[in-house]
Amino acid sequence: MRAIVMTGVGGPEVLVPTEAPRPAAGAGELVVRAEAVPVLYPETAIRAGTFPTPAEPPFVFGFQSAGTVTETGAGVETGLVGRRVVVATNGFGAYAEYVVAPAVQATLIPDGVDTAVAAAVLMSGSVAAALTDTAALTRDETVLVEAAATGVGAYLTQYAARVGARVIATAGGPAKAAQARKFGAEVIDHNDLAWTDRLRDVLGATTLDVVFDSIGGTATPALLDLMTPVRGRMLGYGFLSGGPAPITAIDLVNRGLTLIGCAGPAWLAKVAGYRAQVLDEVADGTLEPLLDTILPLDQAARAHELIEQRATFGTIVLRPHHT
Repeated sequence: MRAIVMTGVGGPEVLVPTEAPRPAAGAGELVVRAEAVPVLYPETAIRAGTFPTPAEPPFVFGFQSAGTVTETGAGVETGLVGRRVVVATNGFGAYAEYVVAPAVQATLIPDGVDTAVAAAVLMSGSVAAALTDTAALTRDETVLVEAAATGVGAYLTQYAARVGARVIATAGGPAKAAQARKFGAEVIDHNDLAWTDRLRDVLGATTLDVVFDSIGGTATPALLDLMTPVRGRMLGYGFLSGGPAPITAIDLVNRGLTLIGCAGPAWLAKVAGYRAQVLDEVADGTLEPLLDTILPLDQAARAHELIEQRATFGTIVLRPHHT
């Protein structure tokens, strides 16, 4: 079968199309004939060496895949064969024509939801749903969503607007600002080095009850003085700036603020619990999915380039061409 192998840590060129053995289902596993493979932002960080690799290269790359179940292993319901699912792998193996994954990590795709759309929305949408519920938003609150035009931020903006909260968002450039506005946000361009000053102007006498922080870095501490004392909470779930925010316990204690770290195994297990909900919301039209483009599987390196150039307005999906 055709697959994309990560040959080492480095730039997109380390993702190399090759032939690989077709996987078989072991106990508790299933095999999916892949129709849509989402290219996810964390994958670019793993490929570049920012995060540890899940295995020693070379290995077939990729976290998630969507398609039709062709085989089930011992202990797995045989009725799943022929059903469309999105699966999460054990950290590798998804950029391929056939993918093996734990059956417990499979989410059924509802009728009426395109397979590529399901692949595009599942990870970012389920993270956003988990963040929204963890924040316990209410309709009278003011919320800041960073990087709100695409990915998790775009779904967070939709969820917060649905609750009825006032949503202030950051986005990079006019086109992405327009997309964030479409989802119901007031928008500030975070390419402006003084964007936190612009935020202060937009807020006026209001304060931020919730901050969804995906940027991290040195700009984040400036947000603390714009947050609501005692009730304000910041949920940190990403480091688009390249590093976490330099915030100390005393920074929070002196302002009566809460910082919630949204990472690690327990957090990922919580996120997984929202996958079916997200696809149901896409099916009933209450959540708008963001699918940027579909590329052939062999163009995985190009997909990574586009993501790193911040050139996308949704998830890029790879499509294997089965022979």
